[in-house]
Amino acid sequence: MTLSKLSLRNAKRQARDYLVYFVTIVMAAALIYAFNGLVFSEEIRTLSSMMESMPLVIVLTSIVVVCIIGWLVQYTISFMLVRRGRELGTYILTGLENRQVARMFFMENLIVGGIALVLGTLLGNLLFQALRAVLLALFRAPYTFRFSFSFQAVGLTVIYFSMVYLFALLRSRQRIRTMKIHDLIYFDHQNEEEVIKKSRIRRKIFIFSLLFGLAGTILLILRNLALGILGAAFLIMFLYGFFISFSSGVPAYFDKRPEKKYSGHVLLIFRTLSAKLATMGVVMATIALLFTATLISEGTGMLFHTLLQSRNEQTTSFDLYIASTGRDENRFDDYLAYIDSHVPIRESRQYDIYRGETMQVTNYVIANERYWESFGYDTLMKESDYRALRAMLGYSPVTLEPGRYLIHCMAYLEKSMESYTEPLTIGGRTLLPGGIRTENFTQSLWDGNGRGFILVIPDDAAASLPVSHSVYAAMTAEPMRMEDYTRISDLRDVKDEGIDGYDTIFCKTAVENENASSYAITVFPLFYLALVLTMVSATILTIQQLSEMARYRRQFALLHKLGMDREEMKQTLRRQFILFYTMPALPPLLIGIPFILALGSAFDPGVVTGPGQLLGILGITLGLFLSIYLLYIAMAYHSLKQNVLPDED
Repeated sequence: MTLSKLSLRNAKRQARDYLVYFVTIVMAAALIYAFNGLVFSEEIRTLSSMMESMPLVIVLTSIVVVCIIGWLVQYTISFMLVRRGRELGTYILTGLENRQVARMFFMENLIVGGIALVLGTLLGNLLFQALRAVLLALFRAPYTFRFSFSFQAVGLTVIYFSMVYLFALLRSRQRIRTMKIHDLIYFDHQNEEEVIKKSRIRRKIFIFSLLFGLAGTILLILRNLALGILGAAFLIMFLYGFFISFSSGVPAYFDKRPEKKYSGHVLLIFRTLSAKLATMGVVMATIALLFTATLISEGTGMLFHTLLQSRNEQTTSFDLYIASTGRDENRFDDYLAYIDSHVPIRESRQYDIYRGETMQVTNYVIANERYWESFGYDTLMKESDYRALRAMLGYSPVTLEPGRYLIHCMAYLEKSMESYTEPLTIGGRTLLPGGIRTENFTQSLWDGNGRGFILVIPDDAAASLPVSHSVYAAMTAEPMRMEDYTRISDLRDVKDEGIDGYDTIFCKTAVENENASSYAITVFPLFYLALVLTMVSATILTIQQLSEMARYRRQFALLHKLGMDREEMKQTLRRQFILFYTMPALPPLLIGIPFILALGSAFDPGVVTGPGQLLGILGITLGLFLSIYLLYIAMAYHSLKQNVLPDED
């Protein structure tokens, strides 16, 4: 059999034996190609001026992803070299030279990588179409399916994979060329000693690692850049110190407690896991670090998704909103002249926001909620204006009873406002509370309809009040064009400098485009990174488990002969899986959950409406992570259960 045929046969066997690794490489290639497609897509780039920075963000993210995939490829090829050392050494014993065996190993892995790249590129085109559809939907642009390859994206993907595979394969090739037959045959016997042998040092490292973990988590959630960097360094020291000391300490712990070692099936589980834990401390720590980055990436992505969705809903409820603090009666004339001739208006209204005589409601909100004060007074609105604006927005009509005032506030303030029962005094006239409304009403702007809330009062009560700012609000017959918004903004910029005050202009189309661009630049790369991190980490753990299939088979065959039934074996195997896969996931959960909760609490008031929504975001984050992780665990467990447990008699 020629070396080329032998390489092809071994490549087929490798793809079968390491199917999880092969599938992960295919998915990684697909993701890289899909995001490279976004980089080179002129259609995507022209959606908004802000999208010009997206290629740089994706390229930087892809570099991180390629480094992570490079670690996976390097680890797996080195792992296969160790596992196949006896086979490769046998080839040399039969007369092949080291360089021939090295070339054969190089070629078979290159074939696997090449096939994965081709399949990944084909799948990546479908993923690109999905990403393209989502982006076009965000910008409300029409979507038509077009199955076409981007040669630039293919070229960049090939460059990425060539760098990853050639580096790993050339390194392994050099090792094989320089190794002796004895070293190859006994390659799988190396590194089986405990990393740290002295129990006193183990205990010290373990205790200090826990302290570093606690301090690092606290520093990370303080929302200070310098302290956050220090906290991240502490967490890295925690993870590596914890796993090196914990893994090395397992044998010593059970050796001193024989009664626990020999109770139930602990001995079997202990003997199986201790062999791995004593030699996998660094790998486990690295995987835990990647899992921590995964949770932070996914959690941050979910929170930014919530932030941008909130901005779309809260920035402006109207298609066009212009607020002016100027005192010129003709302050809207230039805008209206352009709007009347270029923008199809369905409904519009000009109205005033008034200054209250006190800050009694503002002070109440400050005392009871997270609230950023914008005005040194309570803001008020006429009932007639309020009713007209509700009709424009399609809200249900509201009637204000005589002698009453109404509070319209953002949803997160509703519970506090329900407890507010104080009367409102205006010009010697006392008004009693008359209800609360919480629909979106442009209340998150500096010059909005109040900051967080506004008090709606009878028209005659507002007659003597000073004006805070004036507003022009409109709903258009069709979505406003960005060209029209730009032109209106230009009119503001060329106004005479002598006019007192300033104008604020918001267009729903512009806000949606800006948020869609931010979504593409932040949320997409974060989930891209998180998905690759999860797949790579879970793949390495699964390879470690599946590589022990032959030993597991011998072990359970012996136990079967000794009288252990199949159900007990399944229970033992499940316990081993739970312990093995829980260990690298538990510390990241203890770090990631407080970080996500702290980051969500740091957003502007009203973005996250309460603890329930924040816990929901956390639940979705953990669900996304665990769904992928559990899929890998289920595949590994099913494969081992089918192949290592003896058949029932």
